[in-house]
Amino acid sequence: MKNVFVTGITGLLGTNLVIDLLENNYQVKALLRDANIYTEINHPNLQLIQGSLFDNIEKYLDDIDVFIHIAAETNQNITKYHYYKKVNCEATKHLYLNCVKCGVKKFIFISTANTIGYGSFEKPGNETHQIRKPFTNSMYAQSKLEAEDFLLSQTNKTETIILNPTFMLGAYDRKPSSGKIILMGWKKKIIFYPPGGKNFVNVKNVSQGIINSIQYGKNGEKYLLANENLTYKEFFERLNKITNQNPLMIKIPKTILIAIGYLGDLCRKVGIKTNISSTNMKTLCITNYFNNTKSTKELKINYQKIDSGIQEAIEYFGKCGK
Repeated sequence: MKNVFVTGITGLLGTNLVIDLLENNYQVKALLRDANIYTEINHPNLQLIQGSLFDNIEKYLDDIDVFIHIAAETNQNITKYHYYKKVNCEATKHLYLNCVKCGVKKFIFISTANTIGYGSFEKPGNETHQIRKPFTNSMYAQSKLEAEDFLLSQTNKTETIILNPTFMLGAYDRKPSSGKIILMGWKKKIIFYPPGGKNFVNVKNVSQGIINSIQYGKNGEKYLLANENLTYKEFFERLNKITNQNPLMIKIPKTILIAIGYLGDLCRKVGIKTNISSTNMKTLCITNYFNNTKSTKELKINYQKIDSGIQEAIEYFGKCGK
């Protein structure tokens, strides 16, 4: 199955995935809002299609074997659930039904690890665990979970695979998105870090997981694409070693973070846009840890240490003048 359609090509994961698909001789069609200003990838086997997630794209799907849906609303300053639901759930349904109608063989949905219950370092979360607080209060996670539930109820119509990546780092983080954590610590004399931790994964391993799922993924299954469980302190220590820097490290108490989060909630209630909320602050205080046993075994992913992702992100940011 060598004809692939991809959404979200302009993001961190989408760019890396399309580069890897083209290197593996796939024919790729990609949907994006403005094809005229996109210059990141130029390849004879890449066809750019200008449009929105709600356009009827059936005319582009006749020869498509695999549809990979990455595009999502991830902005953290949105205060109404229906904005997340429209993009992350309703658009997914629309694209999926287009694929079913056109006989696309496989639909791969890129969700988030936050729809799966996290665990501790000793007992990390896996695909069998249900979503846990504070992510039950995350509108982003809930909208992704709603899309997952829909897709898993439709697996008799076309083969469907859900991939749940953790916190991705690597090159081509144009916004930046997850790479902001690197910019928070790179070239800083003082690094303030929260008390919790999370699972980090090289975006190249997530791209590999997507490509491998075309061949090895099973219909109706979810796969965590995860690698290293690190506290935030451990992550910044890795960053310091890679960049040969020695900043002062200061831990932010949980009570202060939670208080800031509730202040952010008040700002949201009066119409002030902010990424700060009690839910977001609480996520910084937990051990958001996961296990990659299933994806390693079934998708045959050879995970790399996150150091390579950090290094690749730094090199990319350096070229872009971040």
